[in-house]
Amino acid sequence: REEPRPSKFQGDVSAMLEQDLGWKHIFEYRTAEGFSLDLAGPESKRAIEVDGPAHYLQEVSSGDYVANGPTQFKARLLRRLGWTVAHVAFYEWDGKSASERRELLKAK
Repeated sequence: REEPRPSKFQGDVSAMLEQDLGWKHIFEYRTAEGFSLDLAGPESKRAIEVDGPAHYLQEVSSGDYVANGPTQFKARLLRRLGWTVAHVAFYEWDGKSASERRELLKAK
């Protein structure tokens, strides 16, 4: 199995969740079924996936981002296993101030 290589984006989200919002979590948690979760609270079955550009397709006509097939499939399987998963997308995070990022995470 390949070792995860967390991004700076993932590290920044993790730090803000823990330091600013007080959410204790496990970084790069692997479920019993073998799914890798970016940030997870296994006891509550809550997770946050930090999704960079590789997780999205961009619609030609509107320019909107849509989660790609593998990302949607993983989310669907995790829901079936009882997990609540929130996604933080790169386009929601990039170029935002710390207070805007904090509000984004609170809303998730």
